[in-house]
Amino acid sequence: MTWWSWMVLGALLLGAELFAIDAQFYLVFLGVSAVLVGLTSLFGIVMPEWAQWTMFAALSLISFFTFRKALYQKIHGGVVGFKASLSGNTVNVVNDLAAGDEARIEFRGTRWTVRNVGSGTISAGSRARVVKADGLTLHVEAE
Repeated sequence: MTWWSWMVLGALLLGAELFAIDAQFYLVFLGVSAVLVGLTSLFGIVMPEWAQWTMFAALSLISFFTFRKALYQKIHGGVVGFKASLSGNTVNVVNDLAAGDEARIEFRGTRWTVRNVGSGTISAGSRARVVKADGLTLHVEAE
């Protein structure tokens, strides 16, 4: 393949990583490997096509096993003070919330729906404890 074909393949793979829901960086390393093979051809290292594909496969595998896990954990790993489960957190309720009713609040920079699963009314301005999270709905009860 020509050098620019490898560059286009690399750009497509890197772009596909942006649109994948959770590709876990596999496409990034495939894209970078394709770009590296393209750069070797661009800088005058002439290889037959089978050698280019072998180099692409070798670079991809080496980068997968060497860098992917550490990079993925660094980017998707836990943040200090951030709990994976929302249960037990407290939220501020802005409006009166009767038992079984729902309202919208802001929590951790996102708009959430809160549903009062307790037996009593949660008054406006008070805090409520998160019992569980179901999608973007927080099931809360009075604190």
